[in-house]
Amino acid sequence: MSRAVIFLNGHIPDLELVRRLFHPGDMLLAADGGTRHALALGLAPSVVIGDLDSLTGEHRRLLDAASTEIRQVPRDKDETDFELALHYAVDAGYHEILIVAALGDRLDQTLGNLALLTDLRLSTFDVRLDDGVEEAFFTRSSCQVRGVAGDLVSLIPWGGEVTGIATIGLRWPLQGETLYPYQTRGISNELLVETATISLRSGLLLVVHSRNRQS
Repeated sequence: MSRAVIFLNGHIPDLELVRRLFHPGDMLLAADGGTRHALALGLAPSVVIGDLDSLTGEHRRLLDAASTEIRQVPRDKDETDFELALHYAVDAGYHEILIVAALGDRLDQTLGNLALLTDLRLSTFDVRLDDGVEEAFFTRSSCQVRGVAGDLVSLIPWGGEVTGIATIGLRWPLQGETLYPYQTRGISNELLVETATISLRSGLLLVVHSRNRQS
């Protein structure tokens, strides 16, 4: 199955860097105000979900011209537009999901967006936040980080200690060690190769990959 891409209404540092993230055949989905980013890239989402309070008349005209499916929900609701869009992608059968523009000026929204990805039902999925400069995702077992030498990779224990962490391809390797949430040992490691491997025995690890802007 192809990949789902969800556009949120957060900050995108560079549209051209984001453009590099897309694959042919991606299913494009926008959570309300994320529509503006898709349209700015010349892309029409297949589906827009949310209370639609961020859509302008011009947005609606372009969406109508593209025959985009619009799923409007009440403004007074228990879920964010992102949560609704994420549920839509999962229910549609997508196991690889890219979330664009999930980071921004509001710390509560950023933390909430990250927390949604800790759902145990997503533990076997490949779900990543990415704005073209930074990507962030969780792992409970093993993962790979692809980039160029010099990219920063931070390993952040989420919700408790993470044990048995082993890395290959990072400047400061870990060899079956434990990281604790009240320490910063895992911050600002560096890629030595194009693909680094991270594995762990137990816990939930947030991986943040900061790309070299010159690459």
